[in-house]
Amino acid sequence: MADKTIKDKKTEIINDVAIKYHANGTTIWSKGKIVDGKPEGYWEWFRIDGTLKRSGSFEKGEPFGEWITYDSTGKAYKITRK
Repeated sequence: MADKTIKDKKTEIINDVAIKYHANGTTIWSKGKIVDGKPEGYWEWFRIDGTLKRSGSFEKGEPFGEWITYDSTGKAYKITRK
């Protein structure tokens, strides 16, 4: 497990999954795989209260497929395709 700060966000790499934290250093901001320095596969972003805010996938660092934005109760309210 490696710990480092990237762009003012604490980041851990656990089992090839990058976990970035909000400025408070404890609440997860985002998580997903990094391959060759680029996001790859399924990613999730979270609000400061820990609720899921957005999810989507990357292919070679580029967004693709279905991206979902969630309201504060966890209900999908916006779905886009990349």
